[in-house]
Amino acid sequence: MKQLTIHDEQLEFLKKIEGQIRGVQKMIEERRYCIDIVTQVHSIIGALYRVENEIFKKHVQGCVIHSLKGKSEVEKQKKIDEIVELIDRFRKAA
Repeated sequence: MKQLTIHDEQLEFLKKIEGQIRGVQKMIEERRYCIDIVTQVHSIIGALYRVENEIFKKHVQGCVIHSLKGKSEVEKQKKIDEIVELIDRFRKAA
């Protein structure tokens, strides 16, 4: 299926996260204090959640809404099933 939304703005955030990860690697190489490393890792996790949320939000606002406005009941049901499955998968991971 053709992707209806683009996520280019998230690339900038991912590049920053990539830099943060390199920073954590350097902290470990430098034998930095554990709490400082854990704090930085927590910051990275939060940033990844923000990227995930923005992509998911755009998916719902773009792809899902587009399908629900369409005529195909099969496509509507596929999108609903996709969202339910994703939420279920996220709950199991938590």
